[in-house]
Amino acid sequence: MSEPTLDAARDAAPAAGRPGAWRADLGTQRPLLPWMLAFLRPHRARVGLLAFLLLAQIVLSALQPWPLKIVIDNVLNYQEHPLPEPFDRWIGGVTGGSMVAMLALVVAGGVVLQLLYELAAAYGTKVQTMTGQRMVYDLRARLFQHLQALGLHHHITTNTGDAVYRIDVDSYAIENLIMSGIMPLASSVTTLIVMFVILMRLDLTVALLSLSVVPFLYLCLRYYMSTIVSRNERVKEMEAKLIAQLYEVFNAIRLVKSYAREPYESNRYTGFGTEVMNARIAITWQESLFGVAVGLITILGTALVVIVGGTHVLNGEMTVGELTVVIAYLGSVYGPLASIAHTTGRLNGALAGAKRVREMFSMMPETVDAPDAREATAIGGHIVFDRVHFTYPNGRVVLNDITFEAKPGEMVALVGLTGAGKTTLVSLIPRFYDTTAGRVLIDDVDVRGYRIRSLREKIAIVLQDPVLFAGTIADNLRYGRLDATDAEVLEAARTAHAHDFVSRLPKGYDTPVAEAGGGLSGGERQRLNIARAVVKNAPILILDEPTSSLDAISEEIVFSALKSLRQGRTTIVIAHRLSTVRDADKILVLDHGRIVAQGRHDALLQESELYRRMCARLSVGKSLDEPETVDELIEAAKR
Repeated sequence: MSEPTLDAARDAAPAAGRPGAWRADLGTQRPLLPWMLAFLRPHRARVGLLAFLLLAQIVLSALQPWPLKIVIDNVLNYQEHPLPEPFDRWIGGVTGGSMVAMLALVVAGGVVLQLLYELAAAYGTKVQTMTGQRMVYDLRARLFQHLQALGLHHHITTNTGDAVYRIDVDSYAIENLIMSGIMPLASSVTTLIVMFVILMRLDLTVALLSLSVVPFLYLCLRYYMSTIVSRNERVKEMEAKLIAQLYEVFNAIRLVKSYAREPYESNRYTGFGTEVMNARIAITWQESLFGVAVGLITILGTALVVIVGGTHVLNGEMTVGELTVVIAYLGSVYGPLASIAHTTGRLNGALAGAKRVREMFSMMPETVDAPDAREATAIGGHIVFDRVHFTYPNGRVVLNDITFEAKPGEMVALVGLTGAGKTTLVSLIPRFYDTTAGRVLIDDVDVRGYRIRSLREKIAIVLQDPVLFAGTIADNLRYGRLDATDAEVLEAARTAHAHDFVSRLPKGYDTPVAEAGGGLSGGERQRLNIARAVVKNAPILILDEPTSSLDAISEEIVFSALKSLRQGRTTIVIAHRLSTVRDADKILVLDHGRIVAQGRHDALLQESELYRRMCARLSVGKSLDEPETVDELIEAAKR
């Protein structure tokens, strides 16, 4: 698979439709082996060099037995079997007729052949490893890019550990399949053909006899493959689940510690880990037994050939040197046969990993660029929801007939009970999801008409749960806009009321941030997230309750800053606190995926019972089930 193929498939995808309802081919409908071999294309030169080195090893291996044959038949027994002309005359001229010198010369030739073979093998190993590693890292990069491109729903519903296992472990399938499987397999087949042809020229009977082991090797391999296929796939799935369990525990380590469940989680991990370990040991034992069977078959075949060849020597039909060459070539024939059997077995494990990789590549992004999509340049931020409906792939209806507009400079607040659809609604603006029906327009253009990346560059989002990456504080603030200057970073931090506490840190803005922002309070992390959005300076600002982690003083300062930040920008805020909604230009009250009321705070207190009850609960902590009069609710909401 090549990158242009991936881009072409994305561009050809439909611009609308139910999320996750379609998949693109990406070449994944081809047989698995040709699909994997396509990854060789960028490495053709190295593969060609490797093929040349493997052929050189085969030629040198074919020449290696002959110096020993010459020593036995033509040097040690020179009087009866001198070297054929013109080699005898040439070697005699070099050695001056000395048999010791001739012996040394022939042995030296054998040493040179062996040295050349070892050099070719060593360099071939280097090229093979280098090519295999490059292929693995190329595949990892493509797989990581592809996983990022998948829709938000996929990442919410899919375990992170499984994705990490596919990138970290299953990506080695390409090296195991091609570099450690197909290339050695091709080399073994070529070696087998070359050695068998030479063996036939030496002794046809012995050559044909050497093939007597092939039916037994085939039956052994067939039985092995029939039992190992499902086991390899099952073990890989179990190992992926084991890693997923680690991610689950460490992501919830605060909860684990608060409930003192460390022993429970340890027992759970070791229990499942033992099951995975036993499954892997069972496969290894089966592979070992297969190796014993292959070895026994080739040993018996060698013994049979040695008996027959020895009989030929005793009958004067073959010299001792020729028998030595036959035995050497027999090893060169049985070696590839055994290698083919072993390699075919190992290929199965690689194929299991390759299947898992291809399964991931077969999943196409749930939202993609339309073929005629435009860049979202110089947009003003006028947002219109036009009779929008949204249903998740599992059939759950979330939004029904949502219609409203938000103009630049306005702040629109979304309020409603948990599950009302507030987060899903704002997720349609940056196209984390696409609408099932209806349209979301920005500056009178359907958001599906913009290129996704350029659209999201024009939207700044502050999540309810603050997110920080490993790196310095300055790095985290620049995540909103990578080319932001130091002055812009400082100004954004001041706007978000973060500059004071950052300045007190040991290295200021160069202070490293621990994983997930460890070492900072929730309020400090949230202020850094707000500063990141300020740095982005986007015309559309989406706030998912940005002050939920701030104290009253910081909240007041941040909202003062947000008032100035709102100038000329469209702000959509998911609100759970009265301090947020009171200042909104428009409040949308959502209930079960519908807008049941909209307007400003004072008007909604008079018109919407649900809004009054939510405000009363937020103000005085009463339950929605407790009855109050309208006047009591309004009075509570005003406090």
